[in-house]
Amino acid sequence: MSGNNGPTERQKTPRLPTPGTLMVDADQRVGEFRGEAYGFWFLRPVTGGKEWSVAPEDVQPASPAQRLHAETARANARSRGEVL
Repeated sequence: MSGNNGPTERQKTPRLPTPGTLMVDADQRVGEFRGEAYGFWFLRPVTGGKEWSVAPEDVQPASPAQRLHAETARANARSRGEVL
């Protein structure tokens, strides 16, 4: 006997990203990671706005193309004088 009575596959808790890291949720919304509370992660739209909460297992780091799109949207919002 191996002494391992647990499940053969365990869900790993995703590692907490650095604040400001661009993440993508299950709905393909890109947001900046802002923090964690009560088991949820909070993301904020890159062009400003209200944060939303997501389960850590429902997000992943943004791809290079998604990061480029988000950074361009942020730069365009700043050039229009929008407060971010």
